[in-house]
Parts: sequence; C-alpha cells; structure tokens
Amino acid sequence: MPLRAVPGRHRGVTLLELLIVLILMALIAAMVLPMFSGGVSGTDLKTAARDVASGLRLARDRAISQRSESLLELNLETRTFRVSPDERSHRLPEKIELKLYTAQRDLLNDKVGAIRFFPDGGSNGGRITLAAGDRKYDVDVDWLTGRVAILE
Repeated sequence: MPLRAVPGRHRGVTLLELLIVLILMALIAAMVLPMFSGGVSGTDLKTAARDVASGLRLARDRAISQRSESLLELNLETRTFRVSPDERSHRLPEKIELKLYTAQRDLLNDKVGAIRFFPDGGSNGGRITLAAGDRKYDVDVDWLTGRVAILE
C-alpha cells in the first residue's frame, strides 16, 4: 500500500526549524569552547610582544636623547619588565613563556636580565622570545643599530 500524505501534516524539516537548531548549536559552541582553551589567545600574545618591543624602543630613545646608557630589565619569574630609571613595571600575561638572550654581563641573576642601549643608538643586542603553545614571537634587537623587530 503506497504512502499518502495526510492533509494538514508536513513531512520533513522546515528551513526555519533548521536555522533555529543551527543558531542554538552556535551559541552552545561559543559558550563551551572558551572553557577548554586554558591558554593565551593569539591576540594577547601579539599584544605582549608589541608591549615588549615598545619598551625596548623607549629604552633606545632614552639612551639617545639623554646621551647615557639605558636598559630594559626583564624579570622572567614575575613576568614583568621596566625601562630604567623608571620604577614602573609592566606585567605580561601569566601563561606566556619568556626567554631572554642577552650579553652575559647584563644577566643580573637566573631570572633577571637586561638589554642595554648606548647613546649612539646601538645596543648589546639580544632577543626576547614570547611563546604560548606552538605560537611564538621573537623580539630582536640588532646590536649595531639598536633596531627592534618583531619576528613571528
């Protein structure tokens, strides 16, 4: 016996019902996914790299304008940096891994080091690496020119 449509009954799903289900799924995904990502967002990581780069540029500008050495001190343990002689420190996000590569004489201890800038604009050179998971940014300082660059 063939199936016949009963008057007044619809078979299948309407477009409106499908859209409502998709919207509900998107809302649930938007609320649940951030709970599982305990890491640092790419935007936070890039912002931190830009903050470090601007601190290094400030230290270079101070060295040139004041005609004396200036440095950016980085504390790997507390995740803070400051541009001397300013006592104000800038905090970086907790979940970012930091590494400092600089001259041996500018390592104050295991957890604190500095990148030094000279009155002619040059520097001792170095690199600060900021990483979160598989993403990382290297903030490089050229030893000859003191130029600061962010590398992905």
